[in-house]
Amino acid sequence: MDIELRGISKRFGPVQANQDINLDIRAGEVLGLLGENGAGKSTLMNILSGLYSADSGEILIDGTPALFAGPGDSIASGIGMVHQHFMLVPVFSVVENVILGVEPTSGADFLDLAAARAQVQEINTRYGMEVPTDALIEDLPVGIQQRVEILKVLFRSADVLILDEPTAVLTPQEVEEFFTIVRALRDAGKGIVFITHKLHEILEIADRVSVLRQGQIVGQGDPATFSEADLAEMMVGRPVSFSVGRGESTPGDTVLDLAGVSLFDNAQDARLVDINLTVHGGEVVGIAGVQGNGQTELVEAITGLSAVTTGEIGFAGEDITRASVRQRHRMGIAHIPEDRHKSGMVGKLTVAENMVLNSYYDESVTSGVQIDWRRVHARAAAACLSYDVRTPSVFLGAGSLSGGNQQKMVVARELERDVKLIVASQPTRGVDVGSIEYIHQQLIACRDHGNAVLIISSELDEILDLSDRIYVMFEGRIAAEFDNRGAGADRNAIGLAMAGVSRSENRSENRGENRGESRGDAA
Repeated sequence: MDIELRGISKRFGPVQANQDINLDIRAGEVLGLLGENGAGKSTLMNILSGLYSADSGEILIDGTPALFAGPGDSIASGIGMVHQHFMLVPVFSVVENVILGVEPTSGADFLDLAAARAQVQEINTRYGMEVPTDALIEDLPVGIQQRVEILKVLFRSADVLILDEPTAVLTPQEVEEFFTIVRALRDAGKGIVFITHKLHEILEIADRVSVLRQGQIVGQGDPATFSEADLAEMMVGRPVSFSVGRGESTPGDTVLDLAGVSLFDNAQDARLVDINLTVHGGEVVGIAGVQGNGQTELVEAITGLSAVTTGEIGFAGEDITRASVRQRHRMGIAHIPEDRHKSGMVGKLTVAENMVLNSYYDESVTSGVQIDWRRVHARAAAACLSYDVRTPSVFLGAGSLSGGNQQKMVVARELERDVKLIVASQPTRGVDVGSIEYIHQQLIACRDHGNAVLIISSELDEILDLSDRIYVMFEGRIAAEFDNRGAGADRNAIGLAMAGVSRSENRSENRGENRGESRGDAA
């Protein structure tokens, strides 16, 4: 099935999300779709999925105009979307999730589970997905759960699949397995739209690439004719540096020291188990791992958001195990949260108000017992200038900023004060390549000024680019430690540790009197 989008335009109030877009999706081909946050990718795909109606333009399916009154019409036309955030019922089996809403019946409308299982297994086998169809979703690793989402759209007879950031939560080994499935789908005649911000993936998997900027197509063609630098420049409209110039680190005194830290939830399930790690001044330490393996709990333990069950947390020579969030903040711990919308900013507040969310009580912005708003506004304006937060005014609502500028606002708030430790959790999640470049530069600058930097990221490339040492987390434990200086760490070995393979062999000796020294045993 071939799809043509012709002259598609869509406006939301004063914002022109899509403008006169022409795009072809061809059977048996992978189309890579690139663009910054706010470039119009989501709007365009939502129009194709029937969630939005275009203001002008048309969609042609095999040359025939198609009108979508809603998502049901798009699905019925053979279009399926696999979202970045999975839409699965954890306590249901694979088969139950796949057939949900389109259950096959027999006789007097009774569910024919045997027929459903046979249909799902046939699709599973045809494309080599290797999904255990009777297993519960909650018992499956993330990479297999993603395949269940693909099974869902194929069960609904999709001929065109839209894959939204499909590798965001996969290990390097899982990415290769996923690409094998994508190629099998392509070779079977499926049209694939592959949306990603990982430029090297476009060059590896796409047959054609289209780049969106400010709601318009600014470049398209054969990926073989482009470099990563070419694609990045098309996305942001200027040259982008992929090297942060990390250079050699000169680690100083121990700033953060976790000794035997464990954390159990209310159900007494282990979230962190015997964590031993250190971060020194003047170094970047990365925490790698597939999301959901204790990274969030680790950050909460360090920043005081969760109380540890056992173990000790040392900071600059002091025991802060029972210190409050505010006490840790005042001692010099900065925290860039993993989800800016949930815990990093308030969209309805102004940029200036967001800049003092964690310091409104500080003498630098108060006069007596009241907030001195003139100081707040001056401080916010200076921070926006220093950290390239692009806003016409600090009085503007933070929710109206682009994703990249929202993240830079959060980074500015945390780094513009005097800090000793920066805990940066998913620091570039959901931001464009230009903002990624800037945030990376700021984190390395902090390291070079003697700060301790702890980065937690599900992006292995980010961990490898920024870190001097790397810990890998798996199932709430430190699975391995790698030295990333000099020749750098072994990417494949890190990927295996992320998947829990040979954990006992790969795990570093991360306790005892030499705890925290770079051993390079797995590098």
